[in-house]
Order: sequence, then structure tokens, then C-alpha cells
Amino acid sequence: MNFIEKLQKNVAEAEFDALLITSDINRRYATGFPSSAGVAIIAADGAWFFTDTRYFEAASAAIPNAEVRLTNRENPYAKLINDVCAERGYTTLGFEEERVTFKEHANFAEKLTATLVPAQKFLTDARAVKTAEELDKMIAAQRIAEKSFNDILSKISTKITERELANELFFAFLRNGADDKSFATIAVSGPRSSMPHGVPTDEKISEGFLTLDFGVIKDGYCSDTTRTVCIGRATDEMRLVYDTVIAAQLAGIAAAKAGVRGCDIHAAAHNVIANAGFGEYFGHGFGHSLGLEIHENPNASPTNTGEIPAGAVISAEPGIYLPGRFGVRIEDVIYITEDGCVNITELPKELMEIY
Repeated sequence: MNFIEKLQKNVAEAEFDALLITSDINRRYATGFPSSAGVAIIAADGAWFFTDTRYFEAASAAIPNAEVRLTNRENPYAKLINDVCAERGYTTLGFEEERVTFKEHANFAEKLTATLVPAQKFLTDARAVKTAEELDKMIAAQRIAEKSFNDILSKISTKITERELANELFFAFLRNGADDKSFATIAVSGPRSSMPHGVPTDEKISEGFLTLDFGVIKDGYCSDTTRTVCIGRATDEMRLVYDTVIAAQLAGIAAAKAGVRGCDIHAAAHNVIANAGFGEYFGHGFGHSLGLEIHENPNASPTNTGEIPAGAVISAEPGIYLPGRFGVRIEDVIYITEDGCVNITELPKELMEIY
């Protein structure tokens, strides 16, 4: 699966002659070929992929709709890029201004014959809308993560540490077919559960809430899930907070639809939490997009006044965090449609008490 032809159609209407792609992740999106080194050029009338001897043979077989050329000492990337520009008469190249370092930009600006034009939004917008095949890969990743969570439930106890539990979950990912984890697992318990991005410690799991935020990578695509369980019996206050988070998540999901602003989706969830008296304890956005990366655009945050497009995949993860006491976050992943959204997460959300 690659998106060369999709990008070629878009470049035909762009304000630059060709798109210069140098970052690992956008090269993979464009060509479908994962590599740690390479440069792609996508134009309406052609596509090229430059790489070294480590990837040349594999890339030649994997990218049938691009001309693959070898880079070496005699043919560095700048020369190969200039050769294509000379052959096709390109004078402007769109580049990833959010991915290219200052040093890389200075080097290109000095050596390239074409003028560099910022074009990050071009790629960001393309990646925001997932195809059916991309969605299938994300669902496959989600199922692996969910099975792994269920597999390690029996291991949760106050006899193991947070770090040990996080490692058990990672081992389950691999046993169930994941290529890797999509981010460092969050496993925080007791008072530490009030830290949204807390790091697992070597302390034994505490009684009270245990928050697990986890995800896998499968065929390049990410999953993202959070579940909060209770070690022991939950108090009335803990149940109130938990139920409020669930209600807020459901409100945000109900508001999610193509054409709705990201800030309005967030507001639907935030209003539920604020009306319950916990507004100051929900400090992050309702959700973020994900795909080849765990954090992509667009997002459902209070600062995003842009409309969420049909085909976007975003997390739905409100939370309440009472500093030094406990926290709750519940996260699903939803696929945005013209009529609403589809929740691709199948794990139950009812409060689970583990004794």
C-alpha cells in the first residue's frame, strides 16, 4: 500500500512543481516502504525514490510506481534531486518544514537548484483522512492490544510492580502478533494515577485506581487505549469520578461528526466534567488523531477551531485527575464519518474491581 498516485493528483493542484519528502514517516506514507534512509520526490508527472545500497534492491521491488535510484558518494542526494529537477524543469519543491532540521534546510538551500516551499500542511492533510485499508490495519492493531490487555488482567495485583506489569503487557503484545508498542506504556496506580502521563515505577501496585494507557504497532499503524481499573473496592467518590469520565467520553463521541470543529467535540466532553464540579481537573484535550504515528492531526482539543474531516481517526480520552489522590482516564478510538463516528474499540468500560 502506497499513496504515490494520491499525492500526485494533489501535487497537480499545488503551488510547487514537486514534493520533496525526507522524513522517515512521510516517506513510508508516500511509498509504503519503511527505511531509515531515503528521499522521495512526488510530482504530477512522475515519482522517484533515492536510497543507498542497504535498501536499493528491496525498494526497487516494493515501489513499482516510482523510479528508484541509488545514492552513493558520487551521487549524493542533492545531485539526484537536482538531476530530476533538470530533467523535468522543476523550479520549486515543497518540503516538510516541520520535519527538516535547520542544518538540513541550510544544506538543501545551498546545494539544490530548486527553491524550497513550505508544504507540511499538504502532507498533514493527506494523512488525516484514512483509507479503508488503513482503517483495517488500525483495527487489527486495536484487536491485538485489547487481547493483550485481557491476557494480563489475571496478573494485576499488589504483589508486582508497575514496571513489571507494563513489561507483562509488552510481552503479551509480541505474543499476540504486534510488531512493537506504539508508545511507552503508562501504568500508574494509587496516588500516582493522578498523573496523566506518569511513568511506571519499581513500586508495587497500590490499592485504588490503576490506569493503563497502551498501544501497539502492526504493519506500521498504531493503536491507543486507556483503561482504569480499581484494585480493591472503589469508594463512592471514586465511582462518581469514574462515571463522570464515562459520561463525558460518551458525550464527546456523540458530538463527533465530519464537519464539527475539534474544539466543539472537546467542549461536549468538558461540559459534562465541569457540570459535575471537576472542570479544573481535566486539563488536556478530548483526543488526538493517530495512524502511522501515535499523535497526528487533526485533534479534538480546545484550541482546534478547524473542522474534523470524514475519514479521520481520533482518540476519545477525557480524564479527571485529583492531584495526589487518584485519576481516571478512559480512551477509545473513533473513526469519523459524515453521519457521526464508529467506535473501533471493543473493550468494555464498566468499572472493574480487582481483589
